[in-house]
Amino acid sequence: MLRKSGTLRRQPALWRRCRSLRQIKQVHALMVLRGFLSDTSALRELIFASAVAVRGGIAHARLVFDRIPHPDRFMYNTLIRGAAHSDAPRDAVSIYARMARRRGDCGGMRPDKLTFPFVLRACAAMGAGGTGAQVHAHVVKAGCESDAFVRNALIGMHASCGDLGVAASLFDSGARGDAVAWSAMISGCARRGDIGAARELFDESPVKDLVSWNVMITAYAKRGEMALARELFDRVPDRDVVSWNAMISGYVRSGSHRHAMELFEQMQCVGEKPDTVTVLSLLSACADSGDLDVGQRLHSYLSERFSRTGLTTILGNALIDMYAKCGSMKNAHEAFWAMRDKDVSTWNSIIGGLALHGHVNESIDLFEKMLKGNVKPDEITFVAVLVACSHGGMVDKGHKYFNLIQQRYRIEPNVKHYGCMVDMLSRAGLLKEAFEFIDTMKVEPNSVIWRTLLGACRIHGEVELAEHANRELLKAKSDASGDYVLLSNIYASVGEWLGSEKMRKLMDDTGVNKEAGRAVIDGSSKDLMQSSR
Repeated sequence: MLRKSGTLRRQPALWRRCRSLRQIKQVHALMVLRGFLSDTSALRELIFASAVAVRGGIAHARLVFDRIPHPDRFMYNTLIRGAAHSDAPRDAVSIYARMARRRGDCGGMRPDKLTFPFVLRACAAMGAGGTGAQVHAHVVKAGCESDAFVRNALIGMHASCGDLGVAASLFDSGARGDAVAWSAMISGCARRGDIGAARELFDESPVKDLVSWNVMITAYAKRGEMALARELFDRVPDRDVVSWNAMISGYVRSGSHRHAMELFEQMQCVGEKPDTVTVLSLLSACADSGDLDVGQRLHSYLSERFSRTGLTTILGNALIDMYAKCGSMKNAHEAFWAMRDKDVSTWNSIIGGLALHGHVNESIDLFEKMLKGNVKPDEITFVAVLVACSHGGMVDKGHKYFNLIQQRYRIEPNVKHYGCMVDMLSRAGLLKEAFEFIDTMKVEPNSVIWRTLLGACRIHGEVELAEHANRELLKAKSDASGDYVLLSNIYASVGEWLGSEKMRKLMDDTGVNKEAGRAVIDGSSKDLMQSSR
């Protein structure tokens, strides 16, 4: 693409052909080589492509922007627009503040009617009503309050996090004939959590655009009121992917996985193309329900759709997580190696999944490959590999990896890391070492750690240590009946019937009710892994 492009100024279509951040970086490199960093027009296009045209390129756009000595208003507005739609809307406000500070330096720096809507959007996304009010003052000073786009942005910001009275005043003074203004009011009330007011406005609205329908459907779905969400969904004149996603994710959150899959099939039948949000919701449903068959069907769909480019990292990670939770580590392993781009979450999912399903050696081997591949592990990675060491009885490796946390990677161990070490020592029968390890902890041991030790004491018949663990559990105000029963059984296992009866009587005296019987499989490690994700 780059070799045939010729001069960038003569090939504006080149920017429209960029489909990834990698391609944008290639174009950027070509610009540097050919001296185009001094070409204002080319810089504008580069910033637009990075900030707006390609998802995930806002950081690169900011990098380019910060190297431009005198960015013009178009560059500022484009970067603000991209940041306002990103996961870091605060950046849009900081760029705007920089723009406002420099407006005296150059006439082109003054914010205009194209600047304010995106800054106000960022304020609404952050819930920063105070900052939004300051921007409103700038709008008035710039004489832009009468512009329809700016006014609607003001209504949306004030309705969602600012002064509702100001929003109503703007709405009533000439905006009631604008469908976008109605949507802004409805969306703002819904975001405030006042779904009753949002519904009243929705029903009153003379012209409902698709945004209004989707706002109400999403609001009901997030509250778990799926009957009301479905009633509106069935009435939408023209649905889009947002409408379908709101319903599918709502069904997933409420545990109605069958309804979610039915909608997915209907979505395809009517020709609506699912997006990443759709598939992530459904993979989450499969993971929660353990529905491997449906998960494999989704995998087939994704493989066909992304046959040329390969799966995105976020979809690949979700697939691995789904297969791991469904117990199909072979499929998880295949999905892992099929991924072109892996991040730390990718490695965490496969290492943790293998560890929990007993594939200890494979889990540790992958961890070693991760380190050799210069992928920096994080807190969750170390929880996963310590679980593997615990399940495999690899005490020496466990100590080695625990020491790496601080010594090489400067990560402060948390209670999950300490809990894994205690679990590992307890499983190996090194109970005294486990209690001594607790004394070295820099954080307060929680009830999970003491309960892990109590269970190990039962297996190894360590009554004295069990009493100590139980005292700590009582200090932690743990009133789980299983703790009392466990200590009672420890006494009984070594023939100390008086101690056993004493614990049973203590349960009665303290009013602790014995829970109904239930199976717990490897609870300590599983709890640690689930709480880390």
